[in-house]
Amino acid sequence: MGIDFYYLPGSAPCRAVQMTAAAVGVDLNLKLTNLMAGEHMKPEFLKLNPQHTIPTINDNGFSLWESRAIQLYLVEKYGKDESLYPKDPQKRAMVHQRLYFDMGTLYSRFADYWYPQLFAKAPANPDNLKKMEEAMEFFNTFLDGHKWAVGDSMTIADISLAATVSTYEVASFDFSKYPNVQKWFAQCKSSMPGYELNQKGCDEFKKFFA
Repeated sequence: MGIDFYYLPGSAPCRAVQMTAAAVGVDLNLKLTNLMAGEHMKPEFLKLNPQHTIPTINDNGFSLWESRAIQLYLVEKYGKDESLYPKDPQKRAMVHQRLYFDMGTLYSRFADYWYPQLFAKAPANPDNLKKMEEAMEFFNTFLDGHKWAVGDSMTIADISLAATVSTYEVASFDFSKYPNVQKWFAQCKSSMPGYELNQKGCDEFKKFFA
């Protein structure tokens, strides 16, 4: 039957869910949700998600939103092994830390800098650009001595971070000062399940920068 997935292809959080579904081999029934047309405010959608945000899933009557919560649900319910979400408490704690860092710092600072410019035609705020660069510096440091965000195997933290870092790439962010991130990102592009879906979404998002 698959899982109903309410999404927009350009959205980084939606792309993270698509890649996670690909990694665990779950089919998503794609439900394109036009926010500009107010489809997220329809009564049937509000019944699923009163917060009226995307991504939202409906797994045979179980609805869930917030991309990283959805990622965790997908790997816990459908993952074939523990590779994407290790059972070891310390490794798992590090996966959580990276997910929260992505949500609260790396993605959040991108949004703080770019969204006022893209959607409210506000001028660029140089302080917010510095905060974006600082966030990328943090991530570069986290990757010291690691192949992936947590140790030497890919986890859902990498998937979430890849959705964000590829969004930075759409905005022509200069990665030259962050060699660990560059190396990690090249690896994501070549070996992450569903990365081609992510790239398609990035191409869609790029029109906002035209």
